[in-house]
Amino acid sequence: MLSAAGAATWNAAVPLRAFAAQGAGLPVDQVQIYYGFPAGSSGDAVARRIGEKLAGSAYTRKAAVIENKTGAAGRIALESLKSAPADGTVMALAPLGAMTIHPYTYKVQRYRNEDFQVVGRAAVMHHGLAVGPLVPDSVRTLKDFLAWAKANPSKAAFGSPGAGSTPHFIGALLGIDSGIELRHVPYRGSVPGVTDTVGGQIAAMVTPSGDYLPFLSAGKLRVLATSGSRRSPHLPQVPTFAEQGFADLTVEEWFGFYMPAKTPPHIVQAANAAINAALGDPRVADSLASLGLLVKGGTPQEAAAELKADHERWGPLVRKIGFTTDS
Repeated sequence: MLSAAGAATWNAAVPLRAFAAQGAGLPVDQVQIYYGFPAGSSGDAVARRIGEKLAGSAYTRKAAVIENKTGAAGRIALESLKSAPADGTVMALAPLGAMTIHPYTYKVQRYRNEDFQVVGRAAVMHHGLAVGPLVPDSVRTLKDFLAWAKANPSKAAFGSPGAGSTPHFIGALLGIDSGIELRHVPYRGSVPGVTDTVGGQIAAMVTPSGDYLPFLSAGKLRVLATSGSRRSPHLPQVPTFAEQGFADLTVEEWFGFYMPAKTPPHIVQAANAAINAALGDPRVADSLASLGLLVKGGTPQEAAAELKADHERWGPLVRKIGFTTDS
C-alpha cells in the first residue's frame, strides 16, 4: 500500500527512454553521488537504493558510487558538487533544508542555490515530536505535553538532530507559537537523541518520524504529532501539528538530487528519468518505507518550484526564531 501511495506521484508506466532525450555524453559510464551525512543514515539509504538501480539506464551504464562527504551540516558535499564536472558524472543528494534554510542561518557559505540545478525529488520524510518515560503516561496529546512543559519548566526540553536543522526549528516554533519555553538540546544526529528520550534523559525529541518506528511497538515512545500536511501513513493514528492548531509546523522535507548548474538539459532529463524509474520499483519503495520514507518523484521543474517556495517560506520563520550559527 505504501509503495502504491508513493509511486502514484508520477506515471511510472511511461517508458524510461520516452523521458530521456538522447544526446552527447549519454549514457555516462558511472555516476558519483555525494551525500553530506554518514553512511547508515536515512538519506544515505536513499542514495544507495536509488544509485544501484540507475545501472543499465539511458543515463548510466553502471550502478552509482556513493561518496559520503560528511561535515558542516551537509555543506561540504554541496561545496564539492559546485566545482564538479558538469557532464552528468556527479550528482549530490541533499535534504531540502540544506537548500532552503542554510542560506538564512550561515553567514559564510561557499555556494548559492543558483550554483545547482535540481534533478529531481527522491523521498519525503515527515518529522515528529515524541516523548519518553520522563513525561508522565497521562500525556497523550500535544496539548497535554505543552501543559506539562509549562508546569515543569526545568524538564521542558526537546532534542533535535542538530542546531539549525529542520527538526530544531519545528520545536522552536512550537515553543514560540504556544508561548511556552522549550529548551533545545542539539545532538549529533537522530540516534543519540532518540536513545536519550527512550532512556528518560530528555523529555522529548523532534526528528524524522521513521526514526521512532523501532521503539513504538515496545511502548518506549509516544509520538504526539507529525509535521505532514496529512497524517503519516506510517503513523495514521497520530494527528498532525496542523490538526492540533500549529499550521506553521507543516513541514514535508524531501531528499533531492542536484547537479552543477551548467550541466546540459538533456543529461539532467536523462538522470531524472532514471531516478523516477528506480522509484517506481516496488522493492525500492518498500525499502524506503521501512525507514519511514515515502517515494516522491516528478520532474525537475516541479522540484525546483517546490524548492523556491520553501526557500521563500523559511526566511520569515528563521527571523521569527532568531537563530543563526552564531547564536
